[in-house]
Amino acid sequence: MAEQTARQGAYPKREEVTIKFGKGLMEKEPFVSKAGKELVEIKIPNQDPADKRPWASFVVSPKMVHENQFGKGLWMKLPADGVTKVSRSIVEGKDANGRNIWKNESRMVPNTELKEMMEAYKQKDRGSVLSDLSEKRAEMPDAARSASRPHDRVKAASR
Repeated sequence: MAEQTARQGAYPKREEVTIKFGKGLMEKEPFVSKAGKELVEIKIPNQDPADKRPWASFVVSPKMVHENQFGKGLWMKLPADGVTKVSRSIVEGKDANGRNIWKNESRMVPNTELKEMMEAYKQKDRGSVLSDLSEKRAEMPDAARSASRPHDRVKAASR
C-alpha cells in the first residue's frame, strides 16, 4: 500500500527553505562527529556590526551544501518546519592564570529564522557611494574640504 501511494505521489510536498551564503562562512574541512557522521560547520555573522562577540555557528552534512552556478557562493535547503541547533562561544570567567574560560551556549532556532540570520546582509541599507561621499563632504570644514581635493589646487595653479 505504501509503495502504491509513493508511486502515485500522494505524499504531501515538503516545504523547504533555501539558505544562500558565502564560501567564507563554511569551514574548509569537514569533521567527524562522535556518532561517526561527517559534518561541516557554518558560521552565522553577527547582524550588528558593533557586536564583537564570536559568531554563532551550526553544523550540517556536507552533502546538503551546494555551490551556486557561478562558483562564488553556497546554498542549502532545510525543511521549513524544522529546527537547527545554533551554538555560540561565550566567556564564562577567568582561570587562575587570567585566561578566559569559554563555554558553548546552544539554542534551537526554527529554519525560517536561521535563513533570516544567515541572509541579514541583504537588509543593510546600500546607499550609493556618491551620496555617501557627498554627505561626508558636507560634514567637513571648508579648509579640510579644499585640502582633500588636490585636483582643484592643480587647476587653480594652472590658471
